[in-house]
Amino acid sequence: MPATGTQEEKVFAALASPVRREVLGLLRDNGPQPVTELAAHFAMARPSFSEHLRVLREAGLVSETRSGRQRLYRLEAAALYEVQEWLNPFERFWREKLSNLRDLLDTLEDDEP
Repeated sequence: MPATGTQEEKVFAALASPVRREVLGLLRDNGPQPVTELAAHFAMARPSFSEHLRVLREAGLVSETRSGRQRLYRLEAAALYEVQEWLNPFERFWREKLSNLRDLLDTLEDDEP
């Protein structure tokens, strides 16, 4: 992914990869982790995995701190706020559609003998 684009574009591009979404899930569920521990979950070369981490860092979805030779990665969930804001209208759309379907099904049940 190119380093250019708006921050919002970088976040959405970063989330497009299942590997990067899984990394975010691991950090969400297990807290900050060293890169070696994260990489152990994936069957890929270390440079490829490092590229995924770079994309997540540039999107602001993770932060990296160094402690000696170890690099710890931490989830930065605030960057996901833009995604949530973008998805909210779709959630309302589907909630309304499902509510209408429920109302329709309720009237059909009333019509049956």
